[in-house]
Amino acid sequence: MTRAQLDKKAVDVASMFDTVAEKYDLTNDVLSLGQDRLWRRAVVRTVAARRGERILDIAAGTGTSSEPWADQEIEVVPADFSLGMLRVGRRRRPDMAFTAADALALPFADASFDVVTMSFGLRNVSDTETALREFLRVTKPGGRLVICEFSQPVNKAFRTVYTEYLMRLLPRIARRTSSNPDSYVYLAETIRAWPDQAGLARVIEAAGWTTVGWQNLTGGIVTLHTAVKGD
Repeated sequence: MTRAQLDKKAVDVASMFDTVAEKYDLTNDVLSLGQDRLWRRAVVRTVAARRGERILDIAAGTGTSSEPWADQEIEVVPADFSLGMLRVGRRRRPDMAFTAADALALPFADASFDVVTMSFGLRNVSDTETALREFLRVTKPGGRLVICEFSQPVNKAFRTVYTEYLMRLLPRIARRTSSNPDSYVYLAETIRAWPDQAGLARVIEAAGWTTVGWQNLTGGIVTLHTAVKGD
């Protein structure tokens, strides 16, 4: 089975996600103990989309994260570089505009979107700042960025327990639910190696975004990072 490495070569990461596409949403629900649904709702609240706005949901996978906006008849473009994920999404929701896209070289014109959002995908790009600059390029002046990503639990004791879960239990659980359990070893490794809240905020600011902030969810296991494109 295919699994990516921490060098995050695009072809390897895309291929890995292709192999888990069919059971991806189910596996995430099991591994997060259902918390992924709460995190998605938090993203929708934070985006606070309005009719007439256009949203880019990058790394949308099968489109689960995009559905709330589509259901509200708000224009959303679910984009991903895994063709396997896109195929599953198109089969499930043929009404949504699934688009093949690489976060490092987006196939969209400058200032095309009012909001760019990405949930649990930024860890998988090989150059975080380049991706964030691409998000900035396709966002309209005054537009918004919302990144939902795994982070560092704020409680030290809980952080230790969480790390043990990631590296030991997560791959074991994935063997029961995923078509490619080895891929979840990679995902656990990327979470452990990812910068903390302040560290990612600095990268977002370095990419040119303004009004950078964050909100912890589930004790800091996940963090919502927000920013604005200056006028």
